[in-house]
Amino acid sequence: MAVVVVGDTALDVIARHAGPIAHGDDSRARITLSAGGAGANAAAWLAELGVGVTLVSRVGQDSAAAQARAELTARGVCCAFTVDPDASTGCVVVLVDGTGQRTMLPDRGANARLQASDLVDLSGAGHLHLSGYVLLDEASRAAGVEVLAAARAAGLTTSVDPQSVTLLRDRDAFVDAVRGVDLLLPNADEFRALGGKSLLDVVGAVAVTYGAEGAAWMERSSMVSVPALEVACVDTTGAGDAFNAGLLSAWLSGGSARAALAAGVAAGARAVGQVGAQPTQPTHPSMT
Repeated sequence: MAVVVVGDTALDVIARHAGPIAHGDDSRARITLSAGGAGANAAAWLAELGVGVTLVSRVGQDSAAAQARAELTARGVCCAFTVDPDASTGCVVVLVDGTGQRTMLPDRGANARLQASDLVDLSGAGHLHLSGYVLLDEASRAAGVEVLAAARAAGLTTSVDPQSVTLLRDRDAFVDAVRGVDLLLPNADEFRALGGKSLLDVVGAVAVTYGAEGAAWMERSSMVSVPALEVACVDTTGAGDAFNAGLLSAWLSGGSARAALAAGVAAGARAVGQVGAQPTQPTHPSMT
């Protein structure tokens, strides 16, 4: 089944630092530049898993967009980019500590100017996945709501990842925006902040990630869960996006909820075992 992903495309600047950051002074790091953004990450992992995928994003007319397009195309993603003449491509500074945990400093750039008219023709697609950053930002929320409505009108199934509990400043607006979505993909913190199991009165199903405790699939009448896989954690950047892709690839192929969760957990485990948010990262010189 072909999937359309709508969400952010960005340039990730990943800085891996071994010790505490010295405020107001220097801290050595190993730095990698690569394509990122939650929408782009999910699309890249879907392509890696053999799913036909088109990525809808708004980017700038700059070298960051060119790099993202080249890397994503090489991974098998069809890039349906709208070039914004007045905004730069998004950029995310990612600080990764010695345990592999990441802290992100995002600038959405052109992504915040997403329009419903940026959406491609949905004929031939079976599913639309929307990155929640589109709905968390007032500047792009209306476009996200219109995109979801267009997908439902075209007969597609839909999924949304809330993406960030810190940026979830208007719970009611977000819940209203995802009303009628087939599958919501929050982590445990987002799930609680959005109302927990009451979400099942709003969406068809919820797949929740619990980090080292695995993941669970919830519907009104049932719940199944799977454990996490043991893996050395190198970098958690994009692990949730990889989980989404793994789960969707299995679910859209007719797999059970348990099989979909297992596929999501496996993809997430692959993601945390490497540097960067997308599979098979191209090699760029590191700087110290």
